[in-house]
Amino acid sequence: MRPLAPKVPLDPEAREQDRSLLEALRRGEDQAFRALVDANTGPMLAVARRFLRNEDDARDAVQDAYLSAFRAIDRFSGDALLSTWLHRITVNACLMRLRTRRRRPETSIEELLPGFLEDGRLAANETVRRDRADRVLEARQLRAVVTQAIDQLPDIYRTVLILRDIEGFDTEQTAGVLELSIPAVKTRLHRARQALKELLDRQLSDRLDTANRRDPSPLADSGEELDHELS
Repeated sequence: MRPLAPKVPLDPEAREQDRSLLEALRRGEDQAFRALVDANTGPMLAVARRFLRNEDDARDAVQDAYLSAFRAIDRFSGDALLSTWLHRITVNACLMRLRTRRRRPETSIEELLPGFLEDGRLAANETVRRDRADRVLEARQLRAVVTQAIDQLPDIYRTVLILRDIEGFDTEQTAGVLELSIPAVKTRLHRARQALKELLDRQLSDRLDTANRRDPSPLADSGEELDHELS
């Protein structure tokens, strides 16, 4: 089976440093464990936060991942970097926590999917909406909007989206780690992307409306220009 994490280009020096650290870990050297934790806790927390959306849950998942890694260190083959191995273990720890959540009812994704008019057109003019929104949001604001939108997706869709579009897993890897069929992964990913697109449109539109109420003239003028160009 292929590694369940994005491939990382390896140079000989990095590989040798990693092997030295692995040997020190297997000898039980405290300094090696501290070095491993210092180097990897930040990236592991970032992964866990994307999956779990709750700081306490994310930290618990990282702790679970470390415990699993330390217990399995003698069985680790060393065919990948330690950071790659820890990434995979962290993802698995997050998925285990998400599986326990599935005992609770999942919210429906239907209301998050885009609406269509009777003639088949989208219910809103996306081109105009996004063009206007570009005048309101800067890059860092947009990133926050995307994060908030992803957080609103039901877990079963958000997990597939994170694995495929953020963590870099391919469809086969995603199917394997989630214990789904490849068609199921493709279906969930398609629906998740549709829902995310609709959520982004709604949030951008809401921010646009708020900005327009505060200072209506510039945005109103730009809207009239766009409407004239499209007519």
